[in-house]
Amino acid sequence: MNRKKFIKKSLLLTTGAFLISPIAKYYGETSAKQPAMKPEPNKWRDDEISISWIGHSTVLINFFGKIILTDPVLFSRVGIYMLGTNFGPERFTAPALTFEEIPKPDLILLSHAHMDHMDYLTLNHFASEFPKQIDVITAYNTMDVIQNLKWKSIREMDWGGTTESNGINLKALQVKHFGWRFPWERDRSKGYFDNGRSYNAYILERNGVKILFGGDTANTDLLKKSGEKVNIAIMPIGAYNPWKMNHCNPEEALQMAKDLEAKVFIPIHTNTFKQGLEPREEALEWITNSFSKYDLELGIKEIGETFQTV
Repeated sequence: MNRKKFIKKSLLLTTGAFLISPIAKYYGETSAKQPAMKPEPNKWRDDEISISWIGHSTVLINFFGKIILTDPVLFSRVGIYMLGTNFGPERFTAPALTFEEIPKPDLILLSHAHMDHMDYLTLNHFASEFPKQIDVITAYNTMDVIQNLKWKSIREMDWGGTTESNGINLKALQVKHFGWRFPWERDRSKGYFDNGRSYNAYILERNGVKILFGGDTANTDLLKKSGEKVNIAIMPIGAYNPWKMNHCNPEEALQMAKDLEAKVFIPIHTNTFKQGLEPREEALEWITNSFSKYDLELGIKEIGETFQTV
């Protein structure tokens, strides 16, 4: 079964069973495994870079005093948003920080509209907690999903586009993925380049340092062809078996980071939800065993860890 058929079937099953499914819960009420380490953003300094892996593709970044949150997903489930909650797969690793422990983001960065990356329930919480105080950047033709929320601003970026937000220069890069939130929607992987949902990686630059947030991607030379060079690469490494057409494996992620001449590698998109057939720990073990071959520093090894540089 290919990934699109799998997701279509999953959506139908989820919709049909939502009345008896457990609802998404606020954390503090979960049986999910707690990360071994806990970030301490209250101790971060404005003259440093701090990057904490909160879980899945959610990363909290202190970029010389500016707080960035990527693809925030902080409730117990991701999936269809109905009746004020989510119905779908449950996480097996709790977020490393609760809502109360995450400082107000200056910028929320969204790679694409998939439910495990653009979680309406989590985003609604931040917009309600900090009304008109957070800027949001998302991929082309995706902001309609959350445009009704109380943001300070919301902008779409297309491949190759550049912008500035909160003193950070951003560039959107093309990756190899797909964009529809529901199977009937148009997206660029289907050839609808003018009006289909898109999917981005981003380069963030501040004070001469570049960070890549890889979003979600299969193995591709598109990042290499961009001609960009970065200092730190945050790359997805999970759900590659059997979804290799949409997700890279750890070795491929390392090579793509090396192609951008990254010095530090930070893994995401694994060890949170069951999305592939590979064993839970396989991707992180693979990274640990392979990163040294690419002359890269492994900045983070587990959810909850923090990489820092001054």
